[in-house]
Amino acid sequence: MLALVAGTVFTVVTLRRPLPDHKGSQQVPGLTSAVDVRRDAQDVPQVYADTPEDLFRAQGYLQAQDRFFEMDYRRHVTAGRLAELVGDVPAAIEADKVTRTFGWRRVAEQEWHEISDESQEYLQAYAQGVNAYLEDRDTEELGVEYTVLGATVDVKEPEPWDPVDSLAWLKAMAWDLRGNYDSELDRALAYSTLGETDLVDELFPDYDASGNHPVLRNRDLANDRSKSSGSEQDDSASDADLTSALTGRTTGAGAATDALGAAVDSARSALDAVPVLVGRGDAAGSNSWVVSGEHTASGKPMLANDPHLALSAPGIWSQVGLHCNQVSAECPFDVAGFSFAGFPGVIIGHNGDLAWGLTNMGADVTDFFIERVRGDTWLKDADAEEWEPLDVRKETIRVSGGKPVDITVRSTEHGPIVSDVLDVGDVVGAPTQAGTEFGEYAVALQWTALQPGRTADAVFAFDTAKDAKDIRAAAALFEVPAQSIVFATTDGHIGYQAPGRIPVRAKVKGPVPSDGTWPRPGWDPRYDWQGWVDPDDMPRTLDPQEGFVVAANQAVLRSGTAPYLADDWDYGYRSERIRTLLTEQIAAGRPFTAEDMNRIQNDDWSAFAEALVPALLDIDLDDSYVAAGQELLADWDYRMDADSPAAAYFAAVWRNLLQEAFWDDLPTSMRPDGGSQWLVVVKSMLDRSDDTFWDDRTTANVVESRDEILTRALISARRDLTVELSKEPSDWDWGTLHTLRLEHPVLGGAGVPSLVRDLVNPDPVKMPGGSSIVNATGWDAGTGSFAVTTGPSMRMVVDMADLDASTWVTVTGTSGHPASSHYDDQLDAWAAGKTFDWPFSREAVEESAKTRATLVP
Repeated sequence: MLALVAGTVFTVVTLRRPLPDHKGSQQVPGLTSAVDVRRDAQDVPQVYADTPEDLFRAQGYLQAQDRFFEMDYRRHVTAGRLAELVGDVPAAIEADKVTRTFGWRRVAEQEWHEISDESQEYLQAYAQGVNAYLEDRDTEELGVEYTVLGATVDVKEPEPWDPVDSLAWLKAMAWDLRGNYDSELDRALAYSTLGETDLVDELFPDYDASGNHPVLRNRDLANDRSKSSGSEQDDSASDADLTSALTGRTTGAGAATDALGAAVDSARSALDAVPVLVGRGDAAGSNSWVVSGEHTASGKPMLANDPHLALSAPGIWSQVGLHCNQVSAECPFDVAGFSFAGFPGVIIGHNGDLAWGLTNMGADVTDFFIERVRGDTWLKDADAEEWEPLDVRKETIRVSGGKPVDITVRSTEHGPIVSDVLDVGDVVGAPTQAGTEFGEYAVALQWTALQPGRTADAVFAFDTAKDAKDIRAAAALFEVPAQSIVFATTDGHIGYQAPGRIPVRAKVKGPVPSDGTWPRPGWDPRYDWQGWVDPDDMPRTLDPQEGFVVAANQAVLRSGTAPYLADDWDYGYRSERIRTLLTEQIAAGRPFTAEDMNRIQNDDWSAFAEALVPALLDIDLDDSYVAAGQELLADWDYRMDADSPAAAYFAAVWRNLLQEAFWDDLPTSMRPDGGSQWLVVVKSMLDRSDDTFWDDRTTANVVESRDEILTRALISARRDLTVELSKEPSDWDWGTLHTLRLEHPVLGGAGVPSLVRDLVNPDPVKMPGGSSIVNATGWDAGTGSFAVTTGPSMRMVVDMADLDASTWVTVTGTSGHPASSHYDDQLDAWAAGKTFDWPFSREAVEESAKTRATLVP
């Protein structure tokens, strides 16, 4: 009993030791004058200072108070030093190998010299604030994670925060939101398995096949870019021509294709080793829309945004308000919104004149080059037989409690070679036995974010923007990741702006598409990038005729409209549903309120169900036990509500249908995740009973049809849910299957003692929604699990008529300390689709303040 009491006391003391004091007067070295801090019931800080440098010093100090371990973890990941923090963990060492190969930290160090002097001053001030909090504090006072890690590894005192630590985080953000690299690799993998381009093309349909609208119509473009765009291809080229072009071989094609497939698969394995810091997958996108004042109750525009990202504890966003006491040219900040712990300023939010939201644009900013490598050289030009030296450097990964790991990083002019980073078997080799003069296959990654840029400058430009012209100027600096920007102003304007550093690809007439959808032959210089799209040519609109703009990761422009941005998009079912709800309410003559905007954000109607249920109901099931599941679909409203039995059954049918149709045709790493791409594919297949993918290759001498596969899916779903939930279909519910289990990135996994996991992981919550639903709580059908993997990391609605009437919520809370009451105090409200008041004016902030503090020099 005494041991239990002592253990409990120790646990409580250890957990509570890092909790900061948010009240009273606190000395912060480096400040030039006093800074006031007000916190509301959710503990969101609103900061008031005389100078921008003091604002960012204070922001650094406050974020170190609340989120330092998260910041420290992120900088270790982005620098390829995770094993220094967590020890001899294979996954950490693999992540470090890949991140060092990318050279994120090296690029960030170069970027420091590209950004403006003003941004450097802001980043330095932020770092000073962080370090002011670290000064004279023991490591155990900074986060309970250090105490827990100290039980197994040698935890060193954290290094001082460096401004480059902040810049490196932008690389992680850009990586997770990079665009179509998965589709590009998957095309090559599918081709290596299927061997027919027609079958590959069927799995990657054009956006137009969805029938959904792009973000912008040509008539609404402020810069007329309606001329043709895209790459010219030889559509009559044979599969043999493509194989020859991708492998560089006209003989031994089978062995060459196998070797190429192994190299591509190894590249996929390496890139998947990078920890998910922001979000990936079909649901890692976002919704945003803006409605003009002619359709709102207030008579001024309203803006909504909810980025769909990875969900963890603590959440990715740090809410904050940053206010100059006297707004002027010398101190221009009066902004509130969502920041990243580790970077100064506000990433998404509003100031006194303008609100802006971001969604992943999905532009194609990565290309994989199939390289021919011979020793320490690579083939730059096959026609000229020009072999160039590889760029080779050595890296040492230090491992806490383990031996250092040395790696060799090799790069071509296109970028780092990623196919031989991890030890995943015999991944490259001579494609024939004819000798070594041909070389071996390797896969190099060219990515816009591996060149230094000025994205940091763009963050501060957004924070002080007042109008469309300012947004356009900021967008020109916002090079990576390429994000769609919707905005609204207090003087009544709405608009859209596409930013980003977008590569220009030459139009190459030949069997290998030159539009970035397939890996490119590195030995053919015609496929090299030709520069960047001019920022003046990026799509934009101001006050479009419809009176609203919806940007939810769908295609930005109609196919064939310049500039060429990508061919791989989310297929637009979320954006189309939002458009439908907006147009219906406008047609009904009912003005929009903040409540309406939030209701749309939480809409869980499924376009998948609308498309597939009629076909499922046409299947005759003789067995009444099996048919009991199917009967749930007969009068279902297609809503993926958490308590819906029909939603649970439909999700199980969809999962099993994808397995029955595609698992026999595709490599394991390409198993369908169930996102919007697969809805387009399956909808098309429903019209072809004898489509190749309906046939089960594992059954000899039998050719399955559409109805046989649909029947299998219906029957197996009934049986699965009987085991997973209940024998009685009326007892089923979607939320029990579709549960969000937030995990701490270091201490929340299965390898950690359950006592620790229980302390740092919030309780699971049942969720509505799903992939390609407006309430995009994504799940991955390829894993067989219905668990939530990504979702709305925050929700915000901004009313430009009354900024104090705006609302916001994050998935967890403001604090990164598990013992804090604000670690996950927003979770239940978020899960239920509720939001909190978002005070902005000084009067509203003072009225809502629950704690007050003054930071003094």
